[in-house]
Amino acid sequence: MCGRFSQAKDLEELYDEFPFIDVPFDDILQPRYNIAPSQFSPVIINDNGSNKLKMFKWGLVPTWSRDTKIGYRMINARAETISEKPSFKKPFKSQRCLVIADGFYEWQKIDKKTKIPHRFIMKDRKLFAMAGLWDMWDKESEPLYTFTIITTSDNELMKPIHDRMPVILPKENREIWLNPESNEAELKELLVPYDSNKMDKYRVSDVVNSWKNDLPECFISVS
Repeated sequence: MCGRFSQAKDLEELYDEFPFIDVPFDDILQPRYNIAPSQFSPVIINDNGSNKLKMFKWGLVPTWSRDTKIGYRMINARAETISEKPSFKKPFKSQRCLVIADGFYEWQKIDKKTKIPHRFIMKDRKLFAMAGLWDMWDKESEPLYTFTIITTSDNELMKPIHDRMPVILPKENREIWLNPESNEAELKELLVPYDSNKMDKYRVSDVVNSWKNDLPECFISVS
């Protein structure tokens, strides 16, 4: 499960980590400390051979859906069944994206009433790319572009907190994921837990529990 993440880096850091992309305008990146489902967030797609930064809505709405409500149930796609589910089968073949983040949140269940939030980041504190799928829904006057984040089993760092984690793509695999010529077999090989030795985590305050709190305080470590 990945139900909340962040992206508070600036454009310079984006170019440093993703030098192969086109950015449509300089102010596309706004600091986001607590991105929630149904909100817009930056993704990278292959658009006719060019890798471009776009702002898509989180929660996949398949092109065949009657309305957009389905998106609330489509924030994640399981790697194990991605080529079988009707909602994800076509996007997996031809509409893959990179979801840009500098961290994601997960909650550790202590008991029925208590959940402790943790933030997961890279050890080098840099941006990273989560594997995603996108689709376009055009049943109204303006087309709606949406995305989902692919999840896989946990790594050693995640294990005490949750049994699922987003698929994080190392640098060498990002362009393979975006390449429309990549075949299904090689794509599925990328959908594995990320190296826990390259990640870090820390406990954060309950301020992150509310999606309304899109604040720098979401990043503060608490004991």
